[in-house]
Amino acid sequence: MRQANAFACTTCEKSYPLDTREWRCSCGGLFDFEHWPPFDPDRFKPAEPGLWRYRHLLPLEPDWQPVSLGEGHTPLVPMSWAGHPFRAKCETVAPTGSFKDRGAATLVTALRGLGITRAVEDSSGNAGAALSAYAARAGITCEICVPNTAGGPKVAQMAAHGAEVIEIKGRREYAALAAWAAAAHGAYYASHVYNPFFLAGVETLAYELWEQLGRRAPDALVLPVGNGTLLLGLYRGFRRIQRAGLIEDLPRLLAAQAAACAPLYRRFHGGQAEGRPANCGPSVANGITIAQPERGQQILDAVQASGGTVLQAAEDAIIAARDGLARQGLYVEETSATAAAVLEAAADLLPTTDSCIVVLTGHGLKTGPHSREPGFQQGAS
Repeated sequence: MRQANAFACTTCEKSYPLDTREWRCSCGGLFDFEHWPPFDPDRFKPAEPGLWRYRHLLPLEPDWQPVSLGEGHTPLVPMSWAGHPFRAKCETVAPTGSFKDRGAATLVTALRGLGITRAVEDSSGNAGAALSAYAARAGITCEICVPNTAGGPKVAQMAAHGAEVIEIKGRREYAALAAWAAAAHGAYYASHVYNPFFLAGVETLAYELWEQLGRRAPDALVLPVGNGTLLLGLYRGFRRIQRAGLIEDLPRLLAAQAAACAPLYRRFHGGQAEGRPANCGPSVANGITIAQPERGQQILDAVQASGGTVLQAAEDAIIAARDGLARQGLYVEETSATAAAVLEAAADLLPTTDSCIVVLTGHGLKTGPHSREPGFQQGAS
């Protein structure tokens, strides 16, 4: 018989019902699920579209109907940059143009299943765009708190999907405070950073890669990291596959940050104390300009456990990688290009074959006119 699920604090293990309006434990700890379905490829549903072939591996109640726009099943494309062959995992073709559709699909499925009618999120980028789209699909009222420095296609996308976009004056963190205030007054805080339903959706990227590679793990995964939901989802997904005895080693996780805002790089290499916000300057890779990632220690632990590292790229290297990928046919936003930009620095850690995956997280059309000069900024997200 299926066990009733609940949230559990990862710090004190206190249990919370799935329909709680709390978004973190009273002790300050973060939530995870009490129960996860075991990883069993015999339970894949080939007839189901996209990530929903993995429905029975997700911590979703059986009677919750999927909220879907066709997310998942994104292609692997052979590429090379800086003399290094790799395969690009093109999350750019997702319905709203970024990998965050995976998390939004599972999160909004849970919200509708739980009877949530009003949700709030803080974002100036892809998370807000994805939540807006899936909330519209589900008929859920959505509010996105954005810093007033935000702009461009991502914010326009939120509004186009019917979200109420609330501009908050000041730093990026102030938008989060505004969302928390809305949550305290009745809205459900549908956070891509805090909510484990979102992370569960991102895990499907690991299952998909494992299948696409002939039921094996890649040797290395290179990906941009800000708040770290992509890295943590991949790590957790491949850990589940490993625990099922279906792979021997985890892929080496190579986390890419912009040098202008690289708190995880500094912590990993001993240059910054835990819990201290980084001094972040403007970067073209605005999707990863996060001064103090909430799950920072989890990210660093995952990188360490995989035998990986954290790398950084200068602004001119990011722009060069963006333009170089475009010349090969893949038009990506600068945040995505940061992963390709660190390949040269990662040379000693990369396989000599194409068993290296670079995750391209967002489409280039989502950032508007591109500058060829370092320091161009659309606003942090």
